[in-house]
Amino acid sequence: MSSGSLKIDKIVPKEKQLIYERDPKNIYAKSFKTVQNEGKTETVPLTLRPLITRLIHSCGMPDIKDRLVYSDNISINASKALKAGANILCDCEMVSSGIIRRYLPASNKVIVTLNDPEVIEGSQLIGNTRSAAAVQLWEPFIEGAVVAIGNAPTALFHLLELLDLGFPKPACILGFPVGFVGAMESKLELELNPRACEFITLKGRRGGSAMASAAVNALAAGLPEVVK
Repeated sequence: MSSGSLKIDKIVPKEKQLIYERDPKNIYAKSFKTVQNEGKTETVPLTLRPLITRLIHSCGMPDIKDRLVYSDNISINASKALKAGANILCDCEMVSSGIIRRYLPASNKVIVTLNDPEVIEGSQLIGNTRSAAAVQLWEPFIEGAVVAIGNAPTALFHLLELLDLGFPKPACILGFPVGFVGAMESKLELELNPRACEFITLKGRRGGSAMASAAVNALAAGLPEVVK
């Protein structure tokens, strides 16, 4: 979107300025320090710390640390896949929008198929949601990919069904569907049987696009905002 003739030129006089932190480096430093203190992230293995930190930071809830479940090598293997150029498959545009493109190590392709013209008819054919039907269009791209689900439980459920039918395996599944119908159950299914994929998910109803994209950003770049 172009700003056209709009200008950023309105300077608030000192006496009219509200009191808040304005320096982006300080904001990140204070935020991550709060995550560390309140989330007790020093108890998390070093390889997982950037991932857990970004997930907490994305939702403002330090308590999720003890509700996250994951495979042992999620960070190492998912980061390796991204460095090797893996596709990133997202269940909705909001997940895609939250991925910081400059962090992607190999200019990785970010793919969302939800708005493909075939999806509406496909959802009627398979008797499932548009989000589930869109997953079937991942077939040419999914082998070795990073899958980021941050909206629809049906997308995660259907992906697991397809993997049972021999669908190509992704490098990892970042499972953060959210809501009151199916979110908890789809994530439990992933936890109990990840179909030989690396994974991370959050127990219960909470999740969302911000968490899914935060997970991708962490796996792609760690915490580059933190000045050593």
